[in-house]
Amino acid sequence: MTMKSIAKFVVPAVFLAFLLALSAGSASAQGKHPAYLHALTDLRHARAHLERPDGGALREEEKEAIHQIDEAINEIKKASIDDGKDLNDHPPVDAGLDHTGHLHRAKQLLEKAHQDIAKEEDNTFAQGLQQRAFGHIDKAIHEVDDAIRIVASHS
Repeated sequence: MTMKSIAKFVVPAVFLAFLLALSAGSASAQGKHPAYLHALTDLRHARAHLERPDGGALREEEKEAIHQIDEAINEIKKASIDDGKDLNDHPPVDAGLDHTGHLHRAKQLLEKAHQDIAKEEDNTFAQGLQQRAFGHIDKAIHEVDDAIRIVASHS
C-alpha cells in the first residue's frame, strides 16, 4: 500500500472523527444544561423585542437592558454552554405589538430566562457565572421596567 492510498483513507477518517467529537461535545452541553440553552434563546428573543424594528431611537434604559442581556449571554457562554447561535437567531418578533407590547414581552422573556438558569448548579465555577448572569438579567429587567414607566407616562 502506498502513502497516497493510505492518506486517502486516513484523512477522511480523521475528519469524520473530528466532526463526531464536535457534535458529541455539543450534544453533551445540551444534555447537561438544557435550561441554559433555553435561557440563551429567551435572552436573544428579549433583546430582539428591545431593538425597535420600527427604527425608533432607543432610550438609555433600552440600551442598558440590551447591554445587560449581552453580558448575561456572555456569562452563560463562559460556562461552555454555547449553542453557537448569534444574537439574531431568535423566534420571530411579533410585528403587531406596539412599543409597550414589545417592552412587556421582553420583560416576560427575561423573567423566563431567569427561571431557566435558576436550577441548582453543582459546579462551583458555573455557580459564579450563574450568579453573574442573574445579576445581568435582573438589571435588564429593572431597565425594561423603567422604560415601561417612561412610555406609560408619555401616553
